[in-house]
Amino acid sequence: MSEADLNGFAALYRENFAFAWRSLRRLGVPERDLGDAAQDVFLVVYRKFDQLDLQGPLASYVYAVCMRVASNRRRSALRRHEQLAEDPDRVEESETVPVHDTQREQLAEQRALLEAALNEMSLEQRAVFTLFELEGRTGDEVAELLGVPTPTVHSRLRLAREIFRRSIERHRAREHFELRRTGGER
Repeated sequence: MSEADLNGFAALYRENFAFAWRSLRRLGVPERDLGDAAQDVFLVVYRKFDQLDLQGPLASYVYAVCMRVASNRRRSALRRHEQLAEDPDRVEESETVPVHDTQREQLAEQRALLEAALNEMSLEQRAVFTLFELEGRTGDEVAELLGVPTPTVHSRLRLAREIFRRSIERHRAREHFELRRTGGER
C-alpha cells in the first residue's frame, strides 16, 4: 500500500470510526466485543481499500461491513450459546454524563428496554430502525446506506416500530402486573 493510500485509509478510519462503533453496538454486538468487531470492520476496509471508489461516500460501505460483522458475531454467539445482551445495570463508559443514582437506574432500565426491543427485530429491521430513529438519518439516506429501495426502508421501519411498540407495551403490562401483585396499586 502506498503512502497516499495509507493516508487515505487513516482519514477514512478517523471519519468513520465513531459511526462504525455506534452501528455495531446498535446492531447487537455486545459492549465487551465492540473493540474486536470494530477491528474486524476496518480490517475488511483496509483489505479492500484499493478497490473502493474514494470519490463517493464511504459510510454505506462501512455500514455494510458493520452489518456483516454484526451478523457473523450474532451467529457465532448463538452457536456457542452465548448471551448477547449486556448487564442492564452496567452504564456505558462512552456516555459518562454526571447523573444521580436514580437517574442512572432509569437510564440503565431504558437501555435494557431498548436492547430487548431491538433484539426482537430482524437484523434488517434493526438496521433501519437504528439508522432512522437513533442516528437521525432520512429514509433516503438509510436506503443509500443499506443499498435498498426507499419503499423497502419505509416498510422495514413500519414493522420495526410495531415490534418496538409491542415490546414496550409488554414491559408496561408486566410492570403493572408486578405492582398489583405486590400490593403497590389497587
